[in-house]
Amino acid sequence: MTSGTADPLERLRALQGADLPVHGGRTLAYVYDSGEPEVDRVAREAVAAYAASNALDPTAFPSLLQMENELVGFACALLDAPVTAVGTVTSGGTESILLAVQGARDSRPDVVRPRMVLPSTAHAAFHKAAHYFGVEAVLVPVGPDFRADPAAMAEAMDDDTVLVVASAPSYAHGVVDPVTDVAAAAAARGIRCHVDACIGGWVLPYAARLGRAVPPWTFAVEGVTSISVDTHKYAYAPKGTSLLLHRDAGLRRPQFFASAAWPGYTMLNATTQSTRSGGPVAGTWAVVEHIGDAGYLELAERALAAVDAIVERIEREPALRLVVPPDSTLVAMATDASCDPFTLTDELVDRGWYVQPQLSHGADGASIHLSVSAGTVAHVEEFATALTESLAAAQAAGPVAVDADVVAFIEALDPTTLDDDDFDGLLAASGLVGTAADGGLELPTRMAAVNAMLDVASPPMREALLVAFLDRLQRPVRRS
Repeated sequence: MTSGTADPLERLRALQGADLPVHGGRTLAYVYDSGEPEVDRVAREAVAAYAASNALDPTAFPSLLQMENELVGFACALLDAPVTAVGTVTSGGTESILLAVQGARDSRPDVVRPRMVLPSTAHAAFHKAAHYFGVEAVLVPVGPDFRADPAAMAEAMDDDTVLVVASAPSYAHGVVDPVTDVAAAAAARGIRCHVDACIGGWVLPYAARLGRAVPPWTFAVEGVTSISVDTHKYAYAPKGTSLLLHRDAGLRRPQFFASAAWPGYTMLNATTQSTRSGGPVAGTWAVVEHIGDAGYLELAERALAAVDAIVERIEREPALRLVVPPDSTLVAMATDASCDPFTLTDELVDRGWYVQPQLSHGADGASIHLSVSAGTVAHVEEFATALTESLAAAQAAGPVAVDADVVAFIEALDPTTLDDDDFDGLLAASGLVGTAADGGLELPTRMAAVNAMLDVASPPMREALLVAFLDRLQRPVRRS
């Protein structure tokens, strides 16, 4: 058999050279690095061994069923789950959240127009679920500490509410909502309460064991009916797995889908997917087995030590401030008027530290997000140096400004009718994005001006612009 490419792996390595590094503790978004090469070796070998296996039918691949049940069992012990608890392995936090919303909706067939009550800081995946499943998202403003307001959330609940949500912690700010009060209000009305612990689920229990002050949020809190926790984050497992746990099997049952309404096999799914590669499941199981409970305690201690060092460094800079003291491993920092977070982000990226800009939202200004991993602790002094240098460079450059004509152009656009001509006009007016040799879009090396432009746009316009941008990015590459 002949192949189309002489050495596809060589080309793969070349392509990967343009990506962010997934090891080394310097990519503070998207990836989570244990700092342990052996963890990566175990994960890679397990994924490869099960890459062709299919988790669609647990009777055909019982080893995957065993691994999934053991992963759920580990999480149940971690999250104070009762003996009645059950769980499902999903493809990631978004799918876990989608299933939590879909299951809550389908558990109440009597409700014609279902609603869910969310703090305004809840993850965007809940809005995606609302869009997919026709569940109205009722947003409740949070308090000045960026935590959910239990009284306001209770006031927002009604007979059509099928789900109430809290975060442990919220992604944007890294703080844990007052789950005890939110769950109690939901339970008083017989409403499900889901805790989104996709970020904190595999690290907050260890933080508590290390003596840190962690607000109650697990199944030990009465009224919590389900929890999502991502294993591809602080379990340091390969991408592609998360867990959705329910307090009992009856709560999970509406999540399942079965159909015999066709002449093929009777479809039976626990998740939104049918075919699922066994690779991520095996990789996750192998990593959890390899690290173990004591290993996770040590990794949590390293990650939290890195957080402490980064927080201390931020607090020493007069031009910087914490948006709110973090409860876990997520840090949000803001700048004063001497510079802007978008330019500071570019300067940090130039020095090998990838941090994530967060656009302004409501009355809250733009900020910078850091997801800190265990692998970062060995490099905190390097980060401190990079932060000092980056801040000086950002202050020397001054805050980025968006041309008044570009602002007027954006304000004149209708996000509901944005078309290719409008998008092309915006590109031309801003001069922010060039055209690559293959006709596609080419981003500038520095993104401060792009983010500043998005920051002056309304949220609906941001969405429309980014959808148009993604559409342009994802175009076929035809090779002769």
